[in-house]
Amino acid sequence: MQIKVLAKLLALLLPAAACMELGAPYSGSLNTVSITAEYPDGYSARAGAAVSIESISTDSEYRLLTDASGKAVTTLPDGIYRISVHDREGLSVFNGTLDKVVVSGQDVNVNLPLIYSKAGSLVIKELYCGGCSKVPEEGTYQSDQYLILHNNDTEPYSLQGLCLGTLSPYNSNAANPWADSEGRLPDFLPVIQAVWRIGGDFRLAPGEDAVVCLRGAIDHSAQYPMSVNLNRPGYFVCYNPVYFPNPVYHPVPGSNIQEDHYLEVVVKTGQANAYTVSINSPAFIVFRPEGADIYDFVQGADHLVQVPGSSVDRVVAVPAEWVVDAVEVFNGGSSDNRKRLPASVDAGYVTLSETFKGRTLMRRTDESASAANGYEVLQDTNNSTQDFYERETQSLHP
Repeated sequence: MQIKVLAKLLALLLPAAACMELGAPYSGSLNTVSITAEYPDGYSARAGAAVSIESISTDSEYRLLTDASGKAVTTLPDGIYRISVHDREGLSVFNGTLDKVVVSGQDVNVNLPLIYSKAGSLVIKELYCGGCSKVPEEGTYQSDQYLILHNNDTEPYSLQGLCLGTLSPYNSNAANPWADSEGRLPDFLPVIQAVWRIGGDFRLAPGEDAVVCLRGAIDHSAQYPMSVNLNRPGYFVCYNPVYFPNPVYHPVPGSNIQEDHYLEVVVKTGQANAYTVSINSPAFIVFRPEGADIYDFVQGADHLVQVPGSSVDRVVAVPAEWVVDAVEVFNGGSSDNRKRLPASVDAGYVTLSETFKGRTLMRRTDESASAANGYEVLQDTNNSTQDFYERETQSLHP
């Protein structure tokens, strides 16, 4: 009798467990959740789109695939979930995300519109923002932030005119003044503090990298072994002592940094004396103006917008279609993270679990494409959850 009861229980639980890759076992009541991926006009649903379901209040994560009609069905316990769908065909990428989907005591049908985007030629390879320890001294260090860009294309890529910036709000767990009551984001990207621009016609060969020092372009590792040497030929640096005179974060660049590799400040919109990039959860974009001169653009009243609730802070309203690449970072120490980048730019996020440990955020390598092309090709799905991972040490660490 006991064996029959156990068999019946296992028969009920196994279908639900089949879709679960990560997270705690199911408990409490179960609800049927049907997710339908809605493709843009001109595109048909396909089997095999990846569905990710993440519990906002726990560490549970569930993954499954859509059928030929673009539908996926599973059972979930009561809770609040973030649901995302990703699909790709060649260079065409489809992403969609819904935050705060409530599942409570009844079945739920979710229609999730997918947004089309195209895989880019230039991608963010690494974002190191979280700082490190001052070992053997006491304390923590954060003057060594950097970004690495990578040419994913088969042709040389010119960096001239490329711009970069970080979004408002600085942190993923902060209240987002740009989202409406239903969490919908505006049709522009609010770049705060400053817009930086590469002035010269520097070209990256296929598979080549460009390091951009967001703070000091010096050898930080000479004093702090857990840090990195950013005083290397060919490195770029965000350095302008007129706008950002704080020498702790912006020391005079080292002797190996050419002055034509100093980025230009197109506009400064904040009050800080050092360029501010969140140490635990920035949303960072690289963009190229289309049909407009960036210096003229930032002078327009419609393009320089006051931050709601602030009397001093402004942002540059960058059109989403200008974005070349982006990465959204969530704070691993918070359960109240919110998206700042729309799905057309980045449908996911990568989590930085801890700060001041030398950990960094790296893009995954597409091994098959790299073998076929003969140089490193990085994965690009316009979804940081798929593309990025947290690495224990900076890639530039000795």
